[in-house]
Amino acid sequence: MLKRRDAEGPGCKMADIDDSLWRPPRSCEHYWAEWKHCRTIRNFLHHYYTYGETPSCDQWKRDYQNCQEWEENGSPEAKQFLCKSEQARILAKQKHAPVWTMRQSPPRDWHLPLPGEGKSK
Repeated sequence: MLKRRDAEGPGCKMADIDDSLWRPPRSCEHYWAEWKHCRTIRNFLHHYYTYGETPSCDQWKRDYQNCQEWEENGSPEAKQFLCKSEQARILAKQKHAPVWTMRQSPPRDWHLPLPGEGKSK
């Protein structure tokens, strides 16, 4: 399984002093795998059914190309694009509110039988 590195951590700040130690938030293979998955017929049908439009896989491909550019040449532009892309992905994921509100403690009567559960048929 491919591991994802934190895009908001210290490794993605633009003011890093030593660029030789910086690594992309995800491995290049991860961007390639996401792009390949995005192009599958299953993902296409699921995305079209869910959102009513075809999925756009261009960002994953651009991220893969930027990752390759960083790996090969150490391009600061590629680093900047990768960081911005990951931060945009994180913000898009966080903008949706949770469906359920979390309880701070269980209900008072959690141990009592449910209504109608004690009666036999």
